[in-house]
Amino acid sequence: MSVTVRVPAKVNVQLAVGAARPDGFHDLANVFLAVGLYDEVTVTPADGLRITCEGPDAAQVPLDRTNLAARAAIALAERRGIEPDVHVHIAKDIPVAGGMAGGSADGAGALLACDRLWGTGASRAELLAICAELGSDVPFSLVGGAALGVGRGERLTALEVGGTFHWVFAMADRGLSTPAVFREFDRLAEGRRIPEPVASAELVAALAKGDAEALAAAVSNDLQPAALSLFPELADTLAAGRGAGALAALVSGSGPTTAFLTRDAESAEKVAGALRASGTCRAVRTAGGPVAGATVV
Repeated sequence: MSVTVRVPAKVNVQLAVGAARPDGFHDLANVFLAVGLYDEVTVTPADGLRITCEGPDAAQVPLDRTNLAARAAIALAERRGIEPDVHVHIAKDIPVAGGMAGGSADGAGALLACDRLWGTGASRAELLAICAELGSDVPFSLVGGAALGVGRGERLTALEVGGTFHWVFAMADRGLSTPAVFREFDRLAEGRRIPEPVASAELVAALAKGDAEALAAAVSNDLQPAALSLFPELADTLAAGRGAGALAALVSGSGPTTAFLTRDAESAEKVAGALRASGTCRAVRTAGGPVAGATVV
């Protein structure tokens, strides 16, 4: 017997970052939108814990107990007093180290799959609590849709969305470390007063209306200057997407994937074609959102 869970990628339509806290984390106002690029996580009973992975850039995925999928299985097993004896297989389609929460998706997927496989009967609240222990983006990977994350991004409030938003994602030819991007944010912010992070009322209203042009006017990412400082070539990708007619262009989360909001599916294909031809990125994908979070298939 095995259980397979499908989990989406995310794009941050707003990422407001506060000053560094004493614990080294930053308070965030993080507006997540789940988009239709998916990893599938399959768990099967085994003699011990084993992780395997296939798909684009699978060689970059750790197959030891540092993998969030492994940590999720261990966390749930510990709470139930059992051994995490499962083979976790990850079929990757979310970019690795791309700022689209691929690792977090795998953690949420493994947690839900192990819960079903072992029949633990964990409540939604318990699963979300484990997700929050695993990482800031993991709870959103479980719930999907659209949500505002505060604290480290792990405390979620669902947001209303009035339609489908069409996106193009350009994958860079190398990764960016999230901790390194936050360190660069702190360096660039030195000596400046950083305001408390709050969600943009205009952005939340644009999501609720399903208004792509209003959303484009409101998207923002406080980590973008830091990502561009560490990876200046991303500016060329952003410019290529804007030049092709994207309504908005921004770095997704801590990067290095860049995200382009378009008017409709037809515009998304046009922008995707221009980005492929631009020579400024390694691969290009289109996806719509919002979509559901982790789902047993």
